[in-house]
Amino acid sequence: MKKEIRINAFDMNTGVHQSQGLWRHPRDRSSEYTTLKYWQDLAKVLERGKFDGIFLADVTGVYDVYGSNCDAALRNGVQVPNCDPFLLVPAMAAVTEHLGFGVTGALSYEPPYTFARKMTTLDHLTNGRVGWNIVTGYLNSAAKASGVTKQTDHDTRYDIAEEYMELMYKLWEGSWEDGAVCRDRARGIYANPSKVHAVNHDGEYFRLNGIHLSEPSPQRTPVLYQAGSSPKGQAFAGRHAECVFVSSPTKHVLTNTVKKMRAAAVQQGRRPEDLVVFAMMNVIVGRTDEEAQEKLREYKQYASYEGALTLMSGWTGIDFSSCDPQDEVKHIRNDSMHTAIDRFTIADPNRVWTVGEVAEHLAVGGSGPVIVGSVKKVADELQQWMEETDIDGFNLAYTVAPESINDFVELVVPELQARGVYKTEYTQGTLREKLFKGSPRLVSPHPGAEYQR
Repeated sequence: MKKEIRINAFDMNTGVHQSQGLWRHPRDRSSEYTTLKYWQDLAKVLERGKFDGIFLADVTGVYDVYGSNCDAALRNGVQVPNCDPFLLVPAMAAVTEHLGFGVTGALSYEPPYTFARKMTTLDHLTNGRVGWNIVTGYLNSAAKASGVTKQTDHDTRYDIAEEYMELMYKLWEGSWEDGAVCRDRARGIYANPSKVHAVNHDGEYFRLNGIHLSEPSPQRTPVLYQAGSSPKGQAFAGRHAECVFVSSPTKHVLTNTVKKMRAAAVQQGRRPEDLVVFAMMNVIVGRTDEEAQEKLREYKQYASYEGALTLMSGWTGIDFSSCDPQDEVKHIRNDSMHTAIDRFTIADPNRVWTVGEVAEHLAVGGSGPVIVGSVKKVADELQQWMEETDIDGFNLAYTVAPESINDFVELVVPELQARGVYKTEYTQGTLREKLFKGSPRLVSPHPGAEYQR
């Protein structure tokens, strides 16, 4: 039996997300990101296309490594200006019934007590359709803007994240018992105090003493997403993540990454299938191969290579502004995003990437692969990526908004449905139930289930 393909839209509350320079395309509407109509129109299209969800990336801080300032980022709109992704969720939930929402929240800049309330609120307002993409932050600009000299080192950020997750589970799972909110009009009791418990936590990085402010939501703990691919990130995902977001330009590297992710889950006493793995993908589809290739040629006319290298500089902590396009990209490890360079330097052991080639690759579609072709070719390749890499689906980036998503929904979705590899109807229930066909709550052996009363 062929595995059903799961698909999220990959987006960000900004005018320029992955495809640098494409905001200038005459059919692109991404500059309307500050309006409710833009996001609600997108949500309606995604639900019509039976997308599992929309995965909302975020970045706290600006990309100021390129040229040692943020001028290039501002000139090219490289994920700046941007707005809060959490506030989009209720607006999109109001016009949909099934679409899920994976929202990125950097725990480095979110106090645990109030963040727990924020996520519970979203879970209530969406009727259990929200997920949290757990990130630790990687930009020094964000750290400086938050009052510290520089970003905490990479591995320590994951140590902090471990304790943060313990606090989240205590608040979401353990503070309020089932049935604590009784709303007994006759006796005048709204909530039973004996079923509400204070969280007393005195840890290495956090202290907290108090009850969770919100009553239990449909999922209690939101569906947990994670995108770290470093050894520390993989271990963290193996313990906590339910959905994992990965990115690789080749099937070979992606296959190895997926194996490591599933092995990390097993090492934590979980099953390989406890992780739903989404790979980044960009699709440029036409009714014929020639039509699709013509779209790609058209799109490339608007690509910004300075914008692409500004993005890469921010991801890696390496200033590419003084590099020649013919310079080779070499592996350098630092406290930024450890695997950003790996995507290129180990993607093909026989290929040496130049700075110019990396810029060209990133400018249209971002760091993931790009499939260009007819409906049949796109569907064939999506199935091949599924079968050869053991992923569960894709985070679908866009080149031109909303054209890329509209094309996929109108052309590719019916083809995948006809092949029997894509849903024709949504499963009922919360996001966790839709993804795992089980309980709306965390279940053992997930570590969060240990905190349930």
